[in-house]
Amino acid sequence: MNTSDSGASPVAGKTVLITGGTSGIGAVTARLLLMRGHRVAVTGRDPGRLKTFLDDVGHPDRVLGLVADASDWDSTNTAVTSTVERFGSLDAAIANAGIASADHFRTGSDGVIDGGDPELWAPMVLTNVLGPALLAKAALPHLEQSGGRLVLIGSVAGIKNSPGNLYSATKWAVVGFAENLRLHATARGIGVTVVNPGMIDTAFWYGQVPPIAMRPDSVAEAIGFALDQPAGVDLNTVTIRPIGQPV
Repeated sequence: MNTSDSGASPVAGKTVLITGGTSGIGAVTARLLLMRGHRVAVTGRDPGRLKTFLDDVGHPDRVLGLVADASDWDSTNTAVTSTVERFGSLDAAIANAGIASADHFRTGSDGVIDGGDPELWAPMVLTNVLGPALLAKAALPHLEQSGGRLVLIGSVAGIKNSPGNLYSATKWAVVGFAENLRLHATARGIGVTVVNPGMIDTAFWYGQVPPIAMRPDSVAEAIGFALDQPAGVDLNTVTIRPIGQPV
């Protein structure tokens, strides 16, 4: 069979866990990987949204939905363990769960350190910074067995500073952690990739989507490209912006 006609991946049949996989980039990536013949586990905090996603996506023999909070250790560890128990292995884990506090999108609050609400910040910092570390701790032993890959979703905001923007600071932490983790994981035969999207048309923007934002499919394709790297090749950084985004 010609894989270019079927949409199948050149290396099909991997088991992939995606945190925050019921919407946005995570959901689109899950659909892409299922289309290519992979087994996919997705986590989400909202049971109703998770059920809706599972009912819609199909492929019940190759998809697993798990209610989990990416910022909670027991929840994340259980998600990884459940994925391995269901599918027998773990070939890739994608730290996709991420949020921005609502005060980052209020008029005049780009400098959120001055104009924002500190009560809103903790969930963002815990999800965006602690979450990838927890996933790494839970997944690395399994990825070492499979020679797999950990993918972290960073942001252009993590390589280009914004004045007083705490969300940007959390993504700088993700980008730094990716290299920190690569130095550790490469000696264990594990690949590490950070994908830095620019402006993407998702619910992230609280209804204020920039006019040049690109579709999340483009980021999903970049993630798929990272997962399809041949054995022995470590693709470390992918930055993807829409044409017209200057920074």
